[in-house]
Amino acid sequence: MKKPAIILLGNPNVGKTSLFNRLTKLNQKVGNYPGITVEKREGTLIANQKSYHIVDLPGTYTLFPNSLDEEIVFNILSDKSNELYPDLTIVVAEPASIKRSIILYQQARELGLPAIFVINMMDEMDSKGIEIDEDQLSSLLKTKIIKTNARTGKGIKELIAVLDEKPAGYFNSLEIPSNYKEPLEEAKKLFPLATEYLTWQYLAQENVGILPIEKQQALLDIRNKFKLNTHQMQKDESLIRHESVSFALSNIIQKKSNKQSNKTNSIDKILLHPILGYILFFGLLFLIFQAIFSWSGPLMDSIDGLFAEITAFLDASLPDGPLTSLLIYGIVAGIGGIVIFIPQIVILFLFLSIMEETGYMSRVVFLMDRWLKPFGLNGKSVIPLMSGAACAIPAVMAARNIENPKERLLTMLVTPFMTCSARLPIYIVIIALIIPEDTILGFNMQGIALFVMYILGIVGALLSSLILNKVIKSVRSSFLIFELPTYKSPDWKNVITNVWDKSSGFLIEAGKIILMISIILWVLGNFGPNNKFYDAQEIVEQQSPNLTEEDLAQEVASYQLEHSFLGYIGMGIEPFVRPLGYDWKMGIGLISSFAAREVFVGTMAVVYSIGDDVDLDDDGQKNTLLSKMKSEINANTGKPAYNFASGISLLLFYAFAMQCMATIAVVRKETGSWKWTAIQTLFMTGLAYVAALIAYQLLK
Repeated sequence: MKKPAIILLGNPNVGKTSLFNRLTKLNQKVGNYPGITVEKREGTLIANQKSYHIVDLPGTYTLFPNSLDEEIVFNILSDKSNELYPDLTIVVAEPASIKRSIILYQQARELGLPAIFVINMMDEMDSKGIEIDEDQLSSLLKTKIIKTNARTGKGIKELIAVLDEKPAGYFNSLEIPSNYKEPLEEAKKLFPLATEYLTWQYLAQENVGILPIEKQQALLDIRNKFKLNTHQMQKDESLIRHESVSFALSNIIQKKSNKQSNKTNSIDKILLHPILGYILFFGLLFLIFQAIFSWSGPLMDSIDGLFAEITAFLDASLPDGPLTSLLIYGIVAGIGGIVIFIPQIVILFLFLSIMEETGYMSRVVFLMDRWLKPFGLNGKSVIPLMSGAACAIPAVMAARNIENPKERLLTMLVTPFMTCSARLPIYIVIIALIIPEDTILGFNMQGIALFVMYILGIVGALLSSLILNKVIKSVRSSFLIFELPTYKSPDWKNVITNVWDKSSGFLIEAGKIILMISIILWVLGNFGPNNKFYDAQEIVEQQSPNLTEEDLAQEVASYQLEHSFLGYIGMGIEPFVRPLGYDWKMGIGLISSFAAREVFVGTMAVVYSIGDDVDLDDDGQKNTLLSKMKSEINANTGKPAYNFASGISLLLFYAFAMQCMATIAVVRKETGSWKWTAIQTLFMTGLAYVAALIAYQLLK
């Protein structure tokens, strides 16, 4: 027997997710709607001697879709064949913005949906100076009015008790303007079983994807015949509803002095100040990035150490052979390469969730909108761009809430330019090789160089967006219109749930890609096309008979890598990377780092026969990565492989290139398009190649 489906519908920032968590008691799952990357939250409620299927729809202000989120909401609520079509809709409101929630409720009821009305955050009614006549409101809406406080659980039992009480009868509150009645009557002939309002919705939307092509064409013919403007139709409905609801609520809602609003306004005078607001915001960004690197450091070291111990244990316990090598250096190493990023992602989403829960994130969007607009971006683009400083994967995913399709696509395409933490090991090693440890005006030159690389990422993202903004055509104009919510303390259950969902999503989705690439690289590096690979030990012993056992093992590993499939690929691309100042060994590093940028350092450690135990800080010892790289000679030029020219070239290449298979996979998943994924990869890699080429040719 099918569980009764209950939909939670509401504006953003009304506590809908907190209510969902209370009802499901975290017995929930998070995924994506089929064929689209909008997050879907579903859970189960067992009550009233039955089991209910609870679905938390994305927040929306209207049933007219202007974003992927809102399109999903409309498609579910308007299509009775949809598996999530509700048996009951719970429209969630909060006292300060109740008028908008009532309009959303009216739209849902006029589609033919049974619905009840929940006023959440009831504890804020006193602080916001709001009094509501519940009996009159219930009469106006022709439904039950339930008051809840999802944070404390107050009112939840009363809500559960009425889940089987469905309002009956036709609900109609919208008087269609007379100039639209004739085209509406024609449209109603196309949908004889639909409510009048659903037909109006079909007519007032440019594209309704759930309808057959012939019905969409018939609607287009009606619009053309009567010269209808869909945006004007939606605007007219909005004005009629607002005027009607405002009049109806004049005797139902009374507002007194608003302490909470006054407090919010006082805080906003500081946080939205044209100068101080930006100083505080960038100060907070500095704190977040410091926390991401400093707090995650010990955790990442612990994870790294744990996987090193697991590797050592397996190496000592299992017999030698290709399967053992695959398990240890392909699978376990691949899993370690995924898990090690979890601390950074957890810390990043912890801060972002707190900013969202408190209401500050809306202020960040407001502050940055006018600065990002000239580049074709949106104020909401600042969230993915900020996130990109930790990892591009969750950053690209964070672009989902940008309503305008063009701005959402632009944000996803340029976010990987931001300097992520995976580039940091490469920057540290290369900068240490080519930039002296001198100071200028008391500032360390290597530190300045690292700061410049971060600035370069920002410049690359903005300039690329400026170019792509001229190429990509906009479907519609974009205006940033949203309400700044009042400040409130975070709901820690929501914060923890959100951090868990995002972190586990990264671990599963990106993890599958990274693990697969790690195994492929292992295969390419551990097998060769001829006997030079398989007879490596005999060949090395003949060439260097006096090596110690440890040195012999390292030389054999280096010789095998050179004559592996991966080594031959590196030598095969050497003609292409030689103009950049690289040799075949550096070419192997470029190829291997397509799995993940930070793989470059580990690959160089193997290529230069120094094993995995690398001390990046002590370049006085013979067997450190820095000393070996400093002494390495490029066979093509006879000069040090890592000189100033080749080092700058390498830094520029990694600053711009799309050197991350997991990011490519996530961009494909989020855009739903191989075309844009390919354009992004080719554009970034092409830009990286040209920048590196020019730099080397000028500096060599």
